[in-house]
Amino acid sequence: MGQSLIQISEKLREADKKVQLIYAFNGSGKTRLSREFKQLIAPKEIEAEQEEDSGIKILYYNAFTEDLFFWDNDLEADSDRKLKIQPNSFTNWVLREQGQDRNIVENFQLLTNDKLTPQFNEEFTEVRFSFERGNEGDTEFVKISKGEESCFIWSVFFSLMEQVVSVLNIAEKENRETDQYDKLEYIFIDDPVSSLDDTHLIELAVNISELIKSSTSDLKFIITTHNPLFYNVLFNEFNRVRRTKKWILEKLNDGTFSVNELENDSPFSYHLFLLAELEKAIQPTGEIKKFHFNFLRNILEKTSTFLGYNKWEELLPQESREAYYRRIINLSSHSKHHGDEIAIVEENDKRVLGFLVNEIKRMYGFKPTINTSTTEENVTV
Repeated sequence: MGQSLIQISEKLREADKKVQLIYAFNGSGKTRLSREFKQLIAPKEIEAEQEEDSGIKILYYNAFTEDLFFWDNDLEADSDRKLKIQPNSFTNWVLREQGQDRNIVENFQLLTNDKLTPQFNEEFTEVRFSFERGNEGDTEFVKISKGEESCFIWSVFFSLMEQVVSVLNIAEKENRETDQYDKLEYIFIDDPVSSLDDTHLIELAVNISELIKSSTSDLKFIITTHNPLFYNVLFNEFNRVRRTKKWILEKLNDGTFSVNELENDSPFSYHLFLLAELEKAIQPTGEIKKFHFNFLRNILEKTSTFLGYNKWEELLPQESREAYYRRIINLSSHSKHHGDEIAIVEENDKRVLGFLVNEIKRMYGFKPTINTSTTEENVTV
């Protein structure tokens, strides 16, 4: 028998987990679930009271968050295009009260282009975008794509998340820089940026998981998505995090809903997709980037879960295992500077990647899609 979204919201609250990850196809009610959950945690009749006594209980990001931003295309002169921000407590809080504009710019450039720069006006009611050219010529403001716009709006929310986690990690309330988050219970994230390419989507998932895993307070997180790759990376990242639940949300034919727990493995095989991408990258005609080490790390995490190992590094060749582990960690770690993520990889690191891909395929019986021939003799760690 199906359930209403209100009943499912109650189920999520009763689960009382640090992290709850929910996969659902488009049209299955994810955004409506986020609104019902918000209403359950903070009913509308007490929202005004919460704002007055700094008692905000939930922050949520969904499609309605994007409705707070709209374009003025300057149809007459066609030269001063700007993204306008509707007056609202959320953006006033992030921009005016918390001064997160510099962090927003940094997070936005990380997901898009390190030359594409948002510029807020003094009142934080609008933002213009331009490309830094390194000269003193007139600045030309551009209208960014819909995908870039989504990245910008997400960056506003993620910057707030970073500050919230940092503040609440201070156990003694009297030592916190603000009391605005003291009663915060949940952060609900519904499909943050679905327009990203696979590389940046993986990076986004890793960034979110690293931030959540750094949270030491009682703050709880619920993440919903329709994207299998995003779900799979988060599934692997949170696989060994205590107090975690993974669900699949479905809409039934009678208009009700069901939510079922995934107890063991992720239902998606994106590790095979990542392996195919690695096989192409290590070919003589391929091009190896730093993010390919992130692909390898995700494959190892997925395989270690399936084989029952506690740590993915246990799957590495025993000889020089620690050195391989450090190499993967160093090259797959997140950098605050977008340019570092696409920097040219040193030749020896390329040889190490090629050797590890082929050795892991041999050791654990992966079926090759491409004939590769990197050998151990070519590798020094």
